[in-house]
Amino acid sequence: MVILMMPGIFRPQTNQQAPLAYNSMAELTRLAADTQMPLSQLKEMAAAQGQMQAAQETGKIEIPQVNFYPSRHSNTRKARRQDIKQAYRLLRPTKRSIWSPRRWWFGGKYRYNKNTTECCIDGCDVDHLIRVAGNIYDQIVDEETNQSLWDLYFKNPVTGEPEAFIARENVTSGRKMRGTYCPEHLHLYHLLCKWEKEEEREAEASTGTLNAKLKRGVSMVAVPMSVMRKKDDTPPELQKYAPFFEMMKADGIPIQRLYNDKGDNDIVMPIFDLRKFTGAPSLIGGEMMASVSVPNVQTAPNNVPTGGLDALLTATQEQLPEV
Repeated sequence: MVILMMPGIFRPQTNQQAPLAYNSMAELTRLAADTQMPLSQLKEMAAAQGQMQAAQETGKIEIPQVNFYPSRHSNTRKARRQDIKQAYRLLRPTKRSIWSPRRWWFGGKYRYNKNTTECCIDGCDVDHLIRVAGNIYDQIVDEETNQSLWDLYFKNPVTGEPEAFIARENVTSGRKMRGTYCPEHLHLYHLLCKWEKEEEREAEASTGTLNAKLKRGVSMVAVPMSVMRKKDDTPPELQKYAPFFEMMKADGIPIQRLYNDKGDNDIVMPIFDLRKFTGAPSLIGGEMMASVSVPNVQTAPNNVPTGGLDALLTATQEQLPEV
């Protein structure tokens, strides 16, 4: 029995629009108005496609195209989610056919997963591409940060030494593979990371509201105002002087409070400054608060002499009963 292998027959059909590299600036501006993608990102994608096409014409090498086209949905969030879904579909590593015996060997699940110089999606030899057409990764620049793909993904963030970018099985998660991304696919990966960060920021802003917390199961407890009020610890004997202190507070007479080590108010002293009533400038005003540590001073009994050790011994002998 002969089995005919037709790769890609079960894959979803891609958009058949013209590549962005062939569009003029006016067409890109119109496309940005029709879609929800910023013009700067469209210009980056067009530049990436243009660099890859120039490398194909210069080096006479075969370079595949990335058929990504932004969503035209009128809703910004829905359009971005459609773009994220399309980017995930285009950035998944290419698998071997389920009928291929090599797929069931150890490490043979993916078709292009030999080393870090091979694109895991289209099998492009990245090392040969850089040698023939130059470092295209360094020519594709993010317009917001003015950093190239080479600076963002091919350098160690700590040491700054060159380091190969390794793709993952699930694009942004999963096990690390041995392959990498070609410049155009890596730029799409860069846009995908930016879109997901925007989704996270909007999700954090929306889930911080009270309605969002109630939807997640956060319950509300009613607390009576009587519990929230501060307890009045004024002794009943002093509550009759409350109008007196209100009058002093209204007249601006300073009141000094002395606190102990525990933070309790021990002494309250109203200060009547005659300079305030005679019109002279006064340095005291308002309510004065002070924290004073008052030691516990024990006075000596009257029958304890203070004449030294000899007097103390003499007094002790006099107090002893006679035997």
